[in-house]
This record gives sequence, C-alpha cells and structure tokens, in this order.
Amino acid sequence: MPFKGRWTWGWAAALTSVLLLPAPASGQKSGSLPLTHYRLKNGLNVILSEDFTLPVVSVAVAYDVGSVHEPQGKTGMAAVMENLMFSGSANVPPRQHFNYINRVGGTFNALLMEDRTVFYQTVPSNRLSLVLWLESDRMRFLEIGSRAFEDARAAILEDLRDRRAGDPYYDGARAFDQLLYSDFAHSHSLYGSEEDVRGLTLDDLRAFYAARYGPNNAVLCITGNFDKLKARELISQYFETLPRGRDAAPAAEPLALARKQVVTTFAGSPSSAAPAFHLGFRLTAPRSVDFYTLTILDYVLLRGRSSRITRRLLNPDAKIAYQLSGGIEKRRDRSVYKIFVIANNETMAERCQSALFAELDRLKSSPLSEEALGRYKAMFKQDFMGRLSTTVDRALYLTDFFLSLGDFQEFGLELDKYLSVTPADIVGIVARYFSPENSIILNVRTK
Repeated sequence: MPFKGRWTWGWAAALTSVLLLPAPASGQKSGSLPLTHYRLKNGLNVILSEDFTLPVVSVAVAYDVGSVHEPQGKTGMAAVMENLMFSGSANVPPRQHFNYINRVGGTFNALLMEDRTVFYQTVPSNRLSLVLWLESDRMRFLEIGSRAFEDARAAILEDLRDRRAGDPYYDGARAFDQLLYSDFAHSHSLYGSEEDVRGLTLDDLRAFYAARYGPNNAVLCITGNFDKLKARELISQYFETLPRGRDAAPAAEPLALARKQVVTTFAGSPSSAAPAFHLGFRLTAPRSVDFYTLTILDYVLLRGRSSRITRRLLNPDAKIAYQLSGGIEKRRDRSVYKIFVIANNETMAERCQSALFAELDRLKSSPLSEEALGRYKAMFKQDFMGRLSTTVDRALYLTDFFLSLGDFQEFGLELDKYLSVTPADIVGIVARYFSPENSIILNVRTK
C-alpha cells in the first residue's frame, strides 16, 4: 500500500531567491530557474523545470481530486482510489508499478490531501520514458477489478481503525471540522467513515475514476536532468491521445466568517485522559492577497520555539499546556486557522484559552516592531528557500502552486510578497480574522 501523507506547509511552499525576478510569460524562463508551462489539447497541464546538478529526474502527476469531491454517503473514495491507482492497468500487471521503479533504482510515493492526490517518483534521467509510460497507462487504462477493489477497501478500513485506536482525540477532531467548515464536502474525514467505506461498490470507484482522473483534471510536472525537447516529444507520445475526462465543477463560495463565537463540548474517548480543546478561525479564500500576511502571522503565532503562542503556553518556567499544534489549513477553496491544545487539567485548559486570546489582543494593541517581524520573516525565508533542495521537492511545489493559483503569472514575485508584510498588515489581519466573534471552540472532555 502506498504511503499516505499530508504535504501541508500553510498555503504556500518554497522557492529559491531567483524567484524575486519578474514572472515570465508561459513558456519562458524565470531568471536562473527554468520553467516551462503549456497545456495539451486534452487539457493536461504540463510543467517542465530543468536542473542538471544530478543525473536524476522527478515526475509528479497531481490530480485535482480529494475528499472534498466525494458525495455524501460515498466518503473514502479518494483514499481507496489512491490505492487502486497501483492495482494495474492494460499494460502493467497488478502492483508491478512498484517493481518497474525499484528495478531501475528509483523511488516513488503518493500523497493524498483533501483537495488533491499526487503520485511522484524519482528515477535516473535515462528512465524518464518509463515513468511517463506508467503514468499515462494508468491515467487511461487503469483496470479496477473486484479483487483489487476489495483489497484497497480493506486497507482503508484497517487504516481508519488504526487511526482511531492510536489517537484518542481522533473523533473530536472530526467533530471540530464539522463545526469549523460547516458544509459536508469540506468537513468530512480525509479517509471517510467506516460505514461509508464498507458500503462502497466497484461501480462507485469505476465511476469516480472516469469522472476525476482524466488529463484535463491533472498536472504533469517534470523536474531534474532532462532534455526539454526530448521530454516534450515523450509527453506528446504518451499523453496527447488520451481523451478528456469530465470537466471539474466550479469552486464553491469562500467560507463565511463565524460572526459569533461558538463554544461547545465533545465527550472524548475514555483513553483521552487529559482535557483538550480545538480553537479555530475561518479565513478568506486561499487565493486571496491576505494569505501572504496570514502565512507570516502563522510564523509569529506558532512556528518555532520563539513564536508567541508557543512561548506563552509551553514556556518551561510556566508551562500551562502539555501539547500544542496548529496552523493554516487549506481545503481547496476553503481555509481556516486551527490550534489544538492538550492540558494537564481543566483549569489549565481554561488558562490556555485565556492566554491564547490575550496574545492575539496583544498583537493588535502592541504591534510588532520591524526588527521582531524581521526575525519571523527570516525564518519564513529560510524555510521558503529550503523546500526545493531536491528535484522531487520542486515538482511537488510547482504542482501545488499551479493547482492553488491556476497559472504562473505571479510566480517570480512570491517571496517578495511575503517579505513585504508590515507590522500594520499583521494588526489588520489579526483584527479581521482572529477575533472572539470569529472563533469556534470545541472543548474535549473525558467521558
């Protein structure tokens, strides 16, 4: 079974400093970072970025499909489908995709998220044609047999049971998502419910594949040591004749702000001995210009030991929280800010909530100095520039960028937009989104 991960670094990932140069037109290069984007007649978006440092090439195929595309009563299809994409196709025997890549010394993986599914592999440069053949074959000729379907469904059911058994706060997190997102498409579990997964049929998955896994709903990205003209010839050979699938539905409306504070309590698992709470704020649409400031604010609040909330709640001298996590979460056209805290007792949980809102109020009443904000932006820049250390990192970033924004018009300006955030911008964003009136709190208490 392929790895299921979540590649979530807020809304944006990273690029190198050469992206400070003006963004190129499609098919041009951005400074010293080669970047070519074009679209086949069947709708497949293609991204090429050469890097001749090592004799390897990475290929990522990202489909605009995830749990947000599942209808009510049919949850878990994206997770089952991720497994089925390795079940064999007209020209590739079941599970042999792994062997083809392993035999040439390559690596592969898959990434399932609420709003996309990505398959990626890195191989020696002279094996690029092998990967393109494998990806095109399962894009058009995937064979979903009853045995493969039963195995994939059983794997997801086992995964769901393991998650619930291993995380006493799992059900509380699912209940919190239903409060925070307010609509079924965005609020249900990434892996579905056990009841829905058990009820899925072979016809359900075949229809889901036909509707969502066509070239017009995908992005193909190649990065690394390859000849661009030869790569385009191979792409034409393997992908040009694939028929279009169904056109994707338009994006939903942005998530409305909460307007009034919502506070409720969830009876947790008996094994969740420590009280906890989820705190969430609804944000603007992910493509909004506010996301540059929101991303820097995330560093101010939660990224690293020097972040404001981390210092306040996990300070060794006055530790009032046992565990702290959170950040920006994006699910296609919706986005939220989440904070999860586990405390030692209910009194400490209440103190943590008060401390959180006190820190947010302090950011509004006592703006950050340019020097302090500069330190957070320096941390962000280091992460931003470090995310392309390998060809596969670059492939994942480029597909994410394109699926998030739909083009590369602002590609070369990204880093500068983050680094131009001012203390006044932070104050405005905190006031707009991080008020008690826009907060949703789910207290988790033991049964």
